[in-house]
Amino acid sequence: AREVARILRAKGVAIATMPAVAASVAGLSVMSFGAESMNGVGGLGLGAGAAVLSWSLGLVYSVRHRTTQGAIGVAGAVLLIHVYMGLMPGFLVLVRREHPIWVLVWVLACVKLCDIGAYFTGTTIGRNKLIPWLSPGKTWEGLAGGLITSGVAGAVGAWWLSSSGIAAPTVLGGAAMGVLFGGLGQVGDLSASLLKRDAGVKDSGSSLPGFGGVLDLIDSPVLVAPVAFWALHGLAG
Repeated sequence: AREVARILRAKGVAIATMPAVAASVAGLSVMSFGAESMNGVGGLGLGAGAAVLSWSLGLVYSVRHRTTQGAIGVAGAVLLIHVYMGLMPGFLVLVRREHPIWVLVWVLACVKLCDIGAYFTGTTIGRNKLIPWLSPGKTWEGLAGGLITSGVAGAVGAWWLSSSGIAAPTVLGGAAMGVLFGGLGQVGDLSASLLKRDAGVKDSGSSLPGFGGVLDLIDSPVLVAPVAFWALHGLAG
C-alpha cells in the first residue's frame, strides 16, 4: 500500500501513507476475518461497509489542512488501494482457508515460474516485442516460454497434489489452470507497469535490492488471486 501511494504521489495525487495503509488493511480484514460472513447479504454489507469506511477516511484525511484541493484524487486513490492492495490479495487468504497450504504454493509457483520462464526465454530467443510502449523488455517469445513453463508446472503440481491425497484438478486441468494463472500473472505485471509508467517511476520502491519494491514482486499474484479462488472453489470440501 505504501508503494502504491508513492506511485500515486509521483503522479500528483496527494495521498498520504496512513489512509493508504488503512484502506489496504480494511480490504484484507474483510477477506481474512469476514470469510464466515462472505455469503449473501451479510457478506455484501461487510464488503461494502469496508469500502465506504476506506473512502470516508480518505476524504476526511484529505481535508485535514482545511483545503479542498486534491479531494477527488485522494478519494479515488483510496478506493484503488482498497481493491488492489486489500480485496484482491485477500483472495489468497480464502484459497488457504478452503485448501491445504500446498494448493496455495502450487498456484503461486505457476505464477512465478511463468515469470521465470518468460524471462529466460525472452532473453535467449526473444525478438518480437510484446507491448513496446508499455514494457519494452517483454517479448512474444518470452510470453510463450512462460506459458509453457506455467502449464508444465500446473500439470506436475496437479499430479503431485492428487498423489498426496489432496483435492486437485486432473493433470490436463492442472496444465490449463497453470497457463491461465501464468497468463493472468503477466497481465498483472503489465498492469503495475501501466501505473508506474503513467507516474514516471521505474520501480515501485527500493525495499528489495535487485527486484525493486514489494509491489514489483507481488503484482502478478495479486491479479491471479481472485481467479484462482473461483477456479479452485469447486474442489473445496
